[in-house]
Amino acid sequence: MAVLQRFYTDPLSLPVDNEVRRGVAGFPRRPVAFLWHYVRRRPLLHFSALAAVLGAAVSACTAQYGLKLIVDAMAQADGPTRALWVALAVFTGLLAGESALWRLGSWLGYRAMIIDKTEAKLDLFDHLGGHSSRYFTDRLGGALAGRISSTGDSVHQVLSIVLFNIAPVCADFCAALVILATVEWHLVVALCLFMLLGVAAIGLLGHRGTPRHRAYADRAAEVGGTLVDIVANIWVVKAFSAHSRERGRFAQLLETEATAHRGSLMYIEAMRVLHDLGLWLMAGGMLIWTLVLWSRGSVTPGDVILTLSVAFRVLHGSRDLAFAVVNASQFVARIAEAIQQIGEDHKVVDWPGARQLVSRGGMIVFKDVDFSYPDGNQVFRGFNLRIQRGQRVGFAGSSGAGKSTLISLVQRLFDVDGGQLLIDDQDIRTMTQDSLRAAIAVVPQEVSLFHRSVLENIRYAKPEASDEEVLSAARAARCDVFINALPQGYATIVGERGAKLSGGQRQRLGIARALLKNAPICVLDEATSSLDTEVEIEIQQALEALMRNRTVLAIAHRLSTIANFDRVVVLQEGRIVEDGPPAELRRQRGFFDRMCRLQEGEPARLAS
Repeated sequence: MAVLQRFYTDPLSLPVDNEVRRGVAGFPRRPVAFLWHYVRRRPLLHFSALAAVLGAAVSACTAQYGLKLIVDAMAQADGPTRALWVALAVFTGLLAGESALWRLGSWLGYRAMIIDKTEAKLDLFDHLGGHSSRYFTDRLGGALAGRISSTGDSVHQVLSIVLFNIAPVCADFCAALVILATVEWHLVVALCLFMLLGVAAIGLLGHRGTPRHRAYADRAAEVGGTLVDIVANIWVVKAFSAHSRERGRFAQLLETEATAHRGSLMYIEAMRVLHDLGLWLMAGGMLIWTLVLWSRGSVTPGDVILTLSVAFRVLHGSRDLAFAVVNASQFVARIAEAIQQIGEDHKVVDWPGARQLVSRGGMIVFKDVDFSYPDGNQVFRGFNLRIQRGQRVGFAGSSGAGKSTLISLVQRLFDVDGGQLLIDDQDIRTMTQDSLRAAIAVVPQEVSLFHRSVLENIRYAKPEASDEEVLSAARAARCDVFINALPQGYATIVGERGAKLSGGQRQRLGIARALLKNAPICVLDEATSSLDTEVEIEIQQALEALMRNRTVLAIAHRLSTIANFDRVVVLQEGRIVEDGPPAELRRQRGFFDRMCRLQEGEPARLAS
């Protein structure tokens, strides 16, 4: 027990593979190599389980020889003899050995499979988390989550099929050849030919059915992702009385999935019919052949029993083998689909030898920056901007001017195509992503909250923070009063994405979280645009506490929120068209002033 326990490593303690940090999947992206990747992590545990199962299968097959000895001993004597008791002891001993080895193989095998399943999910989760924001924008989150779960389950199923369905049949076949060779070598040849032809035929047909199984895996993932998407947006469904529409759409997807599943299952059933027909012909032929040999006196009654029992065991096993391979291929198809989707290389990666960012106050410099999106849309060309430490800078401009892209580049959600982006005189591409983002606190327009307590959501910014630190951040963000009014106070579960809270309450929790993080750079991404005026005033007061002594970058939909900033940078088609204190820009009667007057309700004066 102590020896085996060494192989039962806690997978949660495993370090993240360095390949993940370099953007390359820390696992092979071909399904068979993917499975082998986990087996070779603990070869002794896996192969000990395999040896036990093979030993059990050989014992079960060899027990048929003990049955032959019993029959022959009974045929040669009128009562119990020493030979009969020896044969009985051999038979029962082999059966007992089979049972003990099966239990040992199961005990070892299931432990290995559970670890492999867990590690596969963790590896996929690690790699998924390194993808860019655009990767998640282009895909259904529910489908990605479903792929991780189904891949772990598929790893378990494939290894279980190999260990408990395929390996025993192979051992039976080898043992049967040896046993039948003691009776009649022609039987060995016939059995070999049938096994080879049968397994090859079903294996070929199974391979041709792989597209059907792959199509079913794709449809199942699509159904799972769509269901999560509908549930996540159920309030929209209710608001637009769209239940019937969504039900019809979901029903159509289910029908498509059912059709694909039906095609996969019916293909397997057709293969079973062909195999059963071949099994019937082969078993009947071997029975007739053996009886003819017995009638000639070439074999004993025990040989007849041995031949039939072994033949039926192996022939039935060949069916199990063939369909185990087909079933395994379905799970392998699911693994292939998942690792193809999740395992693609990351677009933004830590460079080799990346260092920790050394914070010196948060000065940000764009130096001749070029950037284009993958679709070819160019946003910046030769862009230059310097933001001093502790400076509050607001960004304004029409939609598509480059404001959000600029903020994304600072967080290194994308890499620049050319030039440099420096924070405190350090190129952010030479720093680890974790250390960079640890220096930036973000308050987005829509604050995302976990389905956890208020306390856990605020503490998410700093897991090691004490309760007093969390409470202090909440008070500074002006949310302590409404939190204490909740049913369980700070222990209240906020619901999925904070559904139990109002927009203003979620926004203040986001500010409290940013305050607790205490980062030198603060990014406000239209943090008040969706709030009414009264709530906006409360949020502004909370933001004042957050922005104190920090470098602030703010995208403002309501330009009044940046009226007291040190600078306003106005962007137009990726270029800076105005840059200066808000009051100065208003006096210049340029772009910024026009936007302000438009919001103030003076559209008639814009032409002046």
